[in-house]
Amino acid sequence: MVLTICATAGLHVWRTLFDNFAVHVIDLNGSHIGILQSVREIPGFLALLVVYVLFIIKEHRLSALSVLILGIGVAGTGFFPSFYGLLFTTLIMSFGFHYFETTNQSLTLQYFDEKTSPVVFGKLRSLASASNVCSGAMIFILASVMNYTQLYLMFGILIVGAAAWALTRNPTDKNIIPQRKKMILRKKYWLFYFLTFMAGARRQIFVAFAVFLLVKKFGFSVQDIAVLFLVNNIINYFLSPFIGRCIVRFGERNVLSLEYFSLIIIFISYAMVESKTVVACLYVADHIFFNFAIAIRTFFQKIADPRDIAPSMAVGFTINHIAAVFLPAVGGLLWLVDYRIPFVGGAIFSFFSLLLVQQIPGQLKKPRETI
Repeated sequence: MVLTICATAGLHVWRTLFDNFAVHVIDLNGSHIGILQSVREIPGFLALLVVYVLFIIKEHRLSALSVLILGIGVAGTGFFPSFYGLLFTTLIMSFGFHYFETTNQSLTLQYFDEKTSPVVFGKLRSLASASNVCSGAMIFILASVMNYTQLYLMFGILIVGAAAWALTRNPTDKNIIPQRKKMILRKKYWLFYFLTFMAGARRQIFVAFAVFLLVKKFGFSVQDIAVLFLVNNIINYFLSPFIGRCIVRFGERNVLSLEYFSLIIIFISYAMVESKTVVACLYVADHIFFNFAIAIRTFFQKIADPRDIAPSMAVGFTINHIAAVFLPAVGGLLWLVDYRIPFVGGAIFSFFSLLLVQQIPGQLKKPRETI
């Protein structure tokens, strides 16, 4: 719980300040932003290496160490106010975040059963949103008296301190099924791989260009972005546990179908809207539906051999980031042609996901022999 709060709050702080730092301090354009976002996803693409790192360090310690590295990246961001400096600190921060998320998902699926894990994921997202509310409020208050370097440094030090404490903890259960420490690719997991890939492609369009659209086209300030994130996280604090319960009650297919249908509308609206208020509402709605992606992981839990969870989460993270490595850079170039193009692409990705998710059985049960 502590590591989840630190990791999500750290990324939240980095993202809240990033676009204004990039535009107003370093004077970057859409192409620069696309390249930076592509570099940010390289560690996610390399998440499969987690399988081999686990030969030398236990999974729960790797989680804590990853958050510590994330904190170092956040703390150092403001000290390198140039394009290449931002590339360097972004890479450090991203290695920490992505390796933590890989182990976080793996450990949650290992420690909780199929009816409990969606609820746990929802509660963790709720707590993460609460921490984002606190950090967003602090940014809003402190932005007028502290510069970017001071803000990044302060939050980074807090994260490093919490991660150092977590390194001294040992919450493991010796009765947990041992995980295979090798790469796992199985034909029966094809739908999980596809949905994971498409989720990564859509997510990168949102991460790379939604906030950039708010800043560049609609003139949102640091305080505006902080307020938007604050509202967003207050909503998700109450909604995330409910989403987890909905997955248990209605099943993965229904929940994911609602997500993909809604995202088609949201992405098309991004490309057409001219109202600052409407685009802010779209951003909040977009972030709400992102939480529905929990269902992709719980769907996998129901079809997977329990020994495949850790290596499959690592492989899944890599698949999720295949498009992420090149899509933001390509999208940045397309942005220079017409800013609407990346968002239309996101609507197309959502449409194909909506079609394929219908392959999930309506009342999916975990096979008896793998329970």
